[in-house]
Amino acid sequence: MIKLMLVEDEDIIRKGIRDLIGRVAPDFEVVYEAAHGKEALTYLERNVVDVLITDIRMREMDGLQMVEKLRTAGHGMPIVIISGYGDFVYAKKALQFGIADYLLKPIDRKDFTVALDKIRLTLNSSNRYAGGAEPHSEADGGPPSSEGRRMIRKLKAYIAENPDGDLRLQTLAEMVHLNPSYLSQLFKQEGGGNLSDYIAETRIRRACKLLETTNLKVYDIARLSGYQSPKHFMLVFKQHTGMTPGTYREQYSV
Repeated sequence: MIKLMLVEDEDIIRKGIRDLIGRVAPDFEVVYEAAHGKEALTYLERNVVDVLITDIRMREMDGLQMVEKLRTAGHGMPIVIISGYGDFVYAKKALQFGIADYLLKPIDRKDFTVALDKIRLTLNSSNRYAGGAEPHSEADGGPPSSEGRRMIRKLKAYIAENPDGDLRLQTLAEMVHLNPSYLSQLFKQEGGGNLSDYIAETRIRRACKLLETTNLKVYDIARLSGYQSPKHFMLVFKQHTGMTPGTYREQYSV
C-alpha cells in the first residue's frame, strides 16, 4: 500500500477527498489526516508517508508554508496541492517546491485520478532506480512512453519559465522524484536530445531576447539567463550563436 497523508482544515472536504481516494485509488491508504500544516509537520517528525495531499488556505499554517518547511528539512515525497484559488502566483510558487500536481476545487475526478496515477508511476520508478540502475523499456516494465512524454513536457515548460533558476540535474530529478541518471536517459529518449543541451539552448534563447529588446549590461543578461559567471556565459553564447553577445546585439537589437 502507498501511505498517504491528507491535510485539510474543512472536515467535510477532507472526508470527501478520503472517500474519493478509496474509490479511484484503493492502493493508496490514508494513514493520517491533519487539520493544518503544524499538525502535519508534527506527525512527520516521527512517521513516514509516501504521498501528501494538502489544501493551500488553512488555519495555523497554510499548505505552501508547510511544503516549504518539508522541502527545507529534506522531505522529498510527492505532494499534490488542492486549492480553491486559481491564482497563477500560487501555482508558480508551488512548482518551486517540486509539487507533483496542482488541482483546483471542486476536484475533477478524472484529473485527480490522473494525478494519483502519475504519482504511483514516479514512486515505482524512483524505487526501482534508486540504486542507479539503467531504465528498462516499456516492455520490460518501465514507465509507459505516454507518461514519460507528459513528464518531459512538464519539465520543459518549467525550464522555459525558469531559465535563471537552479536547473542542475540533481535538483530537477528531485523535483520530479526520479533518479538523476534515469531522468537524464528519459529526457534523451522522450525529449529528443540531452537535458543539459536543452537547458543551455533555452538559456541562450532568453539571452538573445534580452539582447534584442533591452539595454541591460551583458553581466545582467548573463545572470537573468542563469549564468553567474559572465565569462562562462560569453563562452557558451559564442558556441551557440557563433558571435559574442556584443556583436549579436549590434546585428539584431530592435
